[in-house]
Amino acid sequence: MNFNRIVCFDLEMCCWNDGRESRTGEIIEIGVAELDLTSGEVVRRAQHFVKPDHDEVSPFCTELTGIKPEVVAKNGKPLGHILKSIEQKFGGRHKIYAAWGRDDIILRKECEEKGLKVPFDEYLNLATLFRLQRHVTKKRCGQRAAMEMAGIEWEGRQHSGYDDAYNLARLAKTLFIND
Repeated sequence: MNFNRIVCFDLEMCCWNDGRESRTGEIIEIGVAELDLTSGEVVRRAQHFVKPDHDEVSPFCTELTGIKPEVVAKNGKPLGHILKSIEQKFGGRHKIYAAWGRDDIILRKECEEKGLKVPFDEYLNLATLFRLQRHVTKKRCGQRAAMEMAGIEWEGRQHSGYDDAYNLARLAKTLFIND
């Protein structure tokens, strides 16, 4: 296990506001940013669009995430292909993976439904770690609010997996590295 690196990831899923049953849709984007805990630098980033098997990117989803259906249709790959790519490029089971909240449950559920292997063994919920370390008593504390508390300015578009993962890596630095 490489304890010198944390691979931060963020998922974006299909979503609707048209009265459908409230559920999490299929993953359509995985953003990844790797933090080197020795140097404190984000050393690698990636953005992967995932072609959903059953869902579609709604106009509401595009408005929220900025992800257009034609981008997913043109650049998206099957989830299994994306997970293998992430495992190869980011070290898979030899690294610790982290997200804000329980994206691990969403990913594990979709992997189980599709007969896929999750690309990591070790997972950290940085939302819980942040609340414990900063003594945040609010039940819900979003990533953007946490960054403000930590004195870090948000970069990019919120609800972009690519930008969210990068910002999470920047926030993780404050949790694990004492400057």
